[in-house]
Amino acid sequence: MAPAALLLPAATALVVLLLLCHAGGSRAANVTYDHRALVIDGVRRVLVSGSIHYPRSTPDMWPGLIQKAKDGGLDVIETYVFWDIHEPVRGQAHGLLKANLTGKRLPTWQYDFEGRKDLAAFVKAVADAGLYVHLRIGPYVCAEWNYGGFPLWLHFIPGIKFRTDNEPFKTEMQRFTTKVVDTMKGAGLYASQGGPIILSQIENEYGNIDSAYGAPGKAYMRWAAGMAVSLDTGVPWVMCQQADAPDPLINTCNGFYCDQFTPNSAAKPKMWTENWSGWFLSFGGAVPYRPVEDLAFAVARFYQRGGTFQNYYMYHGGTNLDRSSGGPFIATSYDYDAPIDEYGLVRQPKWGHLRDVHKAIKLCEPALIATDPSYTSLGQNAEAAVYKAGSACAAFLANIDGQSDKTVTFNGKTYNLPAWSVSILPDCKNVVLNTAQINSQVTNSEMRYLESSTIASDGSFTTPELLVSGWSYAIEPVGITKDNALTKPGLMEQINTTADASDFLWYSTSIDVKGDEPYLNGSQSNLLVNSLGHVLQVYINGKIAGSAQGSASSSLISWQKPITLVPGKNKIDLLSATVGLSNYGAFFDLVGAGITGPVKLSGPNGAVDLSSAYWTYQVGLRGEDLHLYDPSEASPEWVSANAYPTNQPLIWYKTKFTAPAGDDPVAIDFTGMGKGEAWVNGQSIGRYWPTNLAPQSGCVSSCNYRGSYSSSKCLKKCGQPSQTLYHVPRSFLQPGSNDLVLFEQFGGDPSKISFVTRQAGSVCAQVSEAHPAQIDSWISPQQKMQRSGPALRLACPKENQVISTIKFASFGTPSGTCGSYSHGECSSTQALSVVQEACIGVSSCSLPVSSNYFGDPCTGVTKSLAVEATCS
Repeated sequence: MAPAALLLPAATALVVLLLLCHAGGSRAANVTYDHRALVIDGVRRVLVSGSIHYPRSTPDMWPGLIQKAKDGGLDVIETYVFWDIHEPVRGQAHGLLKANLTGKRLPTWQYDFEGRKDLAAFVKAVADAGLYVHLRIGPYVCAEWNYGGFPLWLHFIPGIKFRTDNEPFKTEMQRFTTKVVDTMKGAGLYASQGGPIILSQIENEYGNIDSAYGAPGKAYMRWAAGMAVSLDTGVPWVMCQQADAPDPLINTCNGFYCDQFTPNSAAKPKMWTENWSGWFLSFGGAVPYRPVEDLAFAVARFYQRGGTFQNYYMYHGGTNLDRSSGGPFIATSYDYDAPIDEYGLVRQPKWGHLRDVHKAIKLCEPALIATDPSYTSLGQNAEAAVYKAGSACAAFLANIDGQSDKTVTFNGKTYNLPAWSVSILPDCKNVVLNTAQINSQVTNSEMRYLESSTIASDGSFTTPELLVSGWSYAIEPVGITKDNALTKPGLMEQINTTADASDFLWYSTSIDVKGDEPYLNGSQSNLLVNSLGHVLQVYINGKIAGSAQGSASSSLISWQKPITLVPGKNKIDLLSATVGLSNYGAFFDLVGAGITGPVKLSGPNGAVDLSSAYWTYQVGLRGEDLHLYDPSEASPEWVSANAYPTNQPLIWYKTKFTAPAGDDPVAIDFTGMGKGEAWVNGQSIGRYWPTNLAPQSGCVSSCNYRGSYSSSKCLKKCGQPSQTLYHVPRSFLQPGSNDLVLFEQFGGDPSKISFVTRQAGSVCAQVSEAHPAQIDSWISPQQKMQRSGPALRLACPKENQVISTIKFASFGTPSGTCGSYSHGECSSTQALSVVQEACIGVSSCSLPVSSNYFGDPCTGVTKSLAVEATCS
């Protein structure tokens, strides 16, 4: 029997009306809240949001990312505001004369809102798509971003103490926050002005660490709240992870699960500002991922338990371009296992299954906004939440058991609930979706390697896909080469010395050794260097003696090795490098780096402590000062030759290449290189470090979504490089010749570098007879006749593609995953021909998962249909 139709025409008309009004983008909206939800123009709204950080992608990517988010069922785009990129240099008193009789000059504050930093353009792009914006100003953002988003110059203001009741800090914070608000107001971007911004956030996760600041921390928090409200944005403000956020600010939840969260006032709605869709990657760590079944479960549980606003952190993670990654040791990829991957392609089935979850929740919206839920036990670890008001009724049936499926009775009907899942019933009768049952297709994205094997007479590679000229190189000198070097006794902390102007700081000293000194015997002399991190290289008399590095869990370094000295003066050059500055924790701004000692030289006759000796310091590399990364600036340092040095430290490389044809995302595989930074046409694509391997253990071949998730539960690529592929945004490339420049710190062979494009490979789906019907059949009246049961749908990832090959098809008991399906003992002999007839030559196809369509190969067995196809 076909399930009863869902009759929601009034609600559908209301939602359409709201979207049409918002799409106009010019009518001022009144945004408030009550205990159930955000209220927009007097109407409570159930909202789904996703994080896309504007500087982690490029302006040409923004419209596509935002459209994919909208197609995925999002109503809101969330972004932080990154203070450090907007104000890299603090303003100085060189402004215009004050417009009164004092005659005093006022500061002219220097701000940068260009290119990837154009916040207003990003917000307008969201508005153009008809979506709302949640602007999380902070201005502390964490975000695995360098120094938590604070500009380093803030650290050097006299008397400043971060994030506490400190006047210098509050003055700067208020100035920048006001600048952001005024910029948004000036562009008419708040909802109260007809713009898309419906929410703003002040501070960020302060409640996690405020106890360390005592009473001044509480005073600061209350001040920040009051300061924010005084800016009169016309929209509500939130504080995340701040249980005592004062009225009228809404306190919100961050975490993998927030169904048990309760706001601090009965007058405030239950909101989730960070639902972690995966986790971030660190150099030296395995790659984390979060099964979509668990993520969908968390989302459904939140709305089941009274939530009405949730945000995916991240929905698109993007790339930590330049030196923006924090940590330390945060990788350049900020993919986050998000529904839209680092390159801007949808990650299936995560994107598609969550889209279906959003559609199911939207079907429940009339009931969700009308009343509070009532809860009924359905047995151990199972419950029903019912929203009923007048003719509107919606129910969520949850099995929170991490191991066992359950059969429950609700409203006189029997329902099967897989372990760790929620079934959604928008009419309190029919299941339109279960979070553990995926109807969405899987798309196997793959990296296509572009070979360069044919060499022309001029030395350039001439394959049509990848053209790379020969390599030029420039040697980075060891030790002190700049005139502005500083000499003083003792060891200086690195961040206070460099102000993060560069990753690198040279420490240089010398020691005189007599001809009869036992130190001359390398086996009898040892050098000890202790460092706060993050990376250390030791050079003795200009030659590399060794290196060491910290890790994401501890950046501390203790390096000790025998060294060989010569009679007379011996030069000791230590190169210390940072890999992103700390971004989280109480007093994170005071976490140091660099060589703080002791530095000791020991031998059979005792030890010499060099920690208090005179050291000469040089900030940065000579090649940085010469702008070797910028191809527009010619330098005599470059050497062009058929042969070039490889596998030696401290060297710059440069080549030319032609961008891969088409519009597929581009990456560089740095396998064969050590550690460094790369620039394409003068723009940094971030740090690379393919030699930093993940631990050998801790990964699983298949992660069970059942049971609570943690960042270490589902890991892959143990024993392998944390990251070998590095995204090159298409907008960095130009027609014709492009320049690639590398600075290699450890040593590598650039001839082993490969260019790749990211493309969708096979498309697959596996749907069981036990699954609900496709969610769209509950929304579209035209599909009511197809609602007799589940269906498998396949669609090519690009508009100009059609399904060209069916690589696998089985109706019965197939097993495996996309790319490795196999037939079970039960398999219909008609499956392949039926699927080929329905799908070959079309861009998408839909197949009923039914014995009536494929024949019944094994009676009394619940069967599924699995298909793998390719498009061209």
